[in-house]
Amino acid sequence: MPTDRSSAGDPDRTLALLWRDPSTAPRRGPRQGLSIDAVVDAATRLADTEGLAAVTMRRVAQALGVAPMTLYTYVPGKAELLDLMLDAAYAAMPRTDTSGQPWRERVTAVAEENRTLYAEHPWAATVSTSRPPLGPGQMTKYEHELRALDGLGLSDVDLDAALAHLLGFVRSHARDAADARATQQDSAMDDEQWWAINEPLLARVLDESTYPTAVRVGAAAGTAHGGAWSPEHAWRFGLARVLDGLAALVERRS
Repeated sequence: MPTDRSSAGDPDRTLALLWRDPSTAPRRGPRQGLSIDAVVDAATRLADTEGLAAVTMRRVAQALGVAPMTLYTYVPGKAELLDLMLDAAYAAMPRTDTSGQPWRERVTAVAEENRTLYAEHPWAATVSTSRPPLGPGQMTKYEHELRALDGLGLSDVDLDAALAHLLGFVRSHARDAADARATQQDSAMDDEQWWAINEPLLARVLDESTYPTAVRVGAAAGTAHGGAWSPEHAWRFGLARVLDGLAALVERRS
């Protein structure tokens, strides 16, 4: 379960920072050139390389070469900083121009854009965003993604739910893929190597007559993927099923 969530800080201060209200600018800074954007960039680099747990006010200050207390003149704390990091990542996302293309191509582009986001910023997939950071990056992202599904005859409520369903699949897949990469790195072996070691051990204790379906299907999947799970196959299969489900909904609404 995610241990961090967006919109956990002071709402008034967070919104003012997200939209760069001039009243949030410090009257003096620790050194010329330091800004909210510089703080966000430093925090994001830390999260990208070491994970979100590494993002503390002390570590960010160290990365910027300033005293920790000086950061509080720019950002009240980590909760508000996290919203700023997410919104900046959303703002920097590539947005494919899919106007005029069939809706499945438009929605696929949205899925791929979010997959790229999580590949570049794995920490973003671990943050609970049931209360999203309502900054310009978030709103631009939401507007762009809704347009991929607009005009299909869905109600506004269904339109929002369809997008949430799609993004939920992408985020779940991103977490699973990140876990798979971490497992390989921690074990210093890929899935094929792991199964090569463990398959003979399993064969000694597994009664195929008791688990015939599991043995048959597991062997077929393992042969096809070189392991128990393939991120690429799971992505293609899962996204196709999401699109098929949306197609059935669109057809009923039509």
